[in-house]
Amino acid sequence: MSGRGDSEISGTGEEQHVESGQDVEVVEDLEDPDDPEYVARRARWTAAGSGALLALAGLAAAVLRVTGSAPVLVPAAYAFGAGFCAFAAFLGSRGRTRRALCVLVAGVMVMALGDQFD
Repeated sequence: MSGRGDSEISGTGEEQHVESGQDVEVVEDLEDPDDPEYVARRARWTAAGSGALLALAGLAAAVLRVTGSAPVLVPAAYAFGAGFCAFAAFLGSRGRTRRALCVLVAGVMVMALGDQFD
């Protein structure tokens, strides 16, 4: 591969020249929903995004519970669960989506357990 922007590698490994004035027909032609790479990419983005979102929610809940009159165990459980979810986001971004899902569920369960102590 020459590193030039106007060359592509086909499925057979051959380099093909793309005309600079040639239009790409449709984006759906490039991303087939049945393509395993496309499915894996979507799974990585979903795992990383949901892990990050739940980690932020857990940290916000921990901060809110620290400022209130809750026992010390409650914000600690929220923060610990948020750490689990952040780790799940990291695993998801690295392609370990099954492990990320398990860790994400464990993190949410820890946060729910902390909510039971309130």
